[in-house]
Amino acid sequence: MKQAISGFFKQGTTKVGIITAITFQLLFSIIWMTGYAGVSDNTGNLKIAIVNEDQAMGSKIVQNLQANLPFKTEVIASNEQAQQMLDDREVQMVMKIAGDFTKQLQTAGQTVPITYTINESNPSMTKSVMQAVAGNITSTVNKEAVAAGATAVLTQMNPKLPAEQAGQIGQGLATKVTSDIQSTNKVKDMPNQMLPMMLVLASIVGTMIMGMNFSVSTKMLGASVSKGGLLGARIMVTAAAAIVVGLISAIMVVSLGGHVEKGFMALWGFESLFLLTFAFVAQMFLTLFGNAGMLFNIAMLSLQLVSSGAIVPRELLSNFYHSISNAFPATYAVNGAMNILFGGPGATKEVGFLFLIAGIALVVDIAVVFVKKTKAAPVGQQLQKTA
Repeated sequence: MKQAISGFFKQGTTKVGIITAITFQLLFSIIWMTGYAGVSDNTGNLKIAIVNEDQAMGSKIVQNLQANLPFKTEVIASNEQAQQMLDDREVQMVMKIAGDFTKQLQTAGQTVPITYTINESNPSMTKSVMQAVAGNITSTVNKEAVAAGATAVLTQMNPKLPAEQAGQIGQGLATKVTSDIQSTNKVKDMPNQMLPMMLVLASIVGTMIMGMNFSVSTKMLGASVSKGGLLGARIMVTAAAAIVVGLISAIMVVSLGGHVEKGFMALWGFESLFLLTFAFVAQMFLTLFGNAGMLFNIAMLSLQLVSSGAIVPRELLSNFYHSISNAFPATYAVNGAMNILFGGPGATKEVGFLFLIAGIALVVDIAVVFVKKTKAAPVGQQLQKTA
């Protein structure tokens, strides 16, 4: 047994396996702990679009909210423009004050809604945060903005209104304003909400392992096949595998009740594209660094999961992680998947970036293959001798 253990540890693959396991723990711990550090403190990066159609009381409410809300706010002229910004994920919520807001406030026994619209085609955390924000805004409007300034504003608007009556109306406004929370691109349940993260995670890990095995196959063939032949074969097999795996994944998503707003073909095509991109990026590191490329792929896995926006909105990440996420394919895979699965503006922009990243990775891979010297592997030599 002692001799067997000694021989086992003399194998390079044994050492690589142990180092890989340790690297997973180290990189995931460092990246996840630093990536999600300060998320609660970065909620001020979330943005709310305000559409105010009431130039009386509504204007005062907007002023108070902009002065006191711990979020970015932007007053948008039209509701249509604000809704488009919400659909494009430029804002996380739209708040609308109707044109007859002040008039309804003066009507006895009538409640007045403030309409909030949330785009559910986002990380689940965005929805929960914005729902809480909507409640807080309504409470703020009721207790501070409206109740505090209502008497003066109502008297100014209607000089004939007795001061005593204006005061009574103002005090009664503390519970008149209600929240009307609406959603666009609704997601049916938790499994569907987590689907983009699952697809991206499975794709990164799967293509990373596939690339490692393709590298082993390349080394086994060695000099028995030309560089161009090996490279061409690997690229063709990788592309074919991405299409087949994407098809299987899309079939599974649909058959298990997945919500696919844009249709099966769109999901299949987009999945195949980001699978191909992940595969090219993973293979690039393996071509550049050999077995050590797996360490880079492990780091990329963790970095992309943290910064892609699949789990936590990118707006809540630190500037460093938010910036580097723009260079990672997972960011565009998640955004495009959300648009295709839940609804949104489409995935044209994401497709373009994925093609760009895949192209860069492929060019680097090809260049390194032709620069490096090919080493004949024993299996290749045996094949030649046998022939």
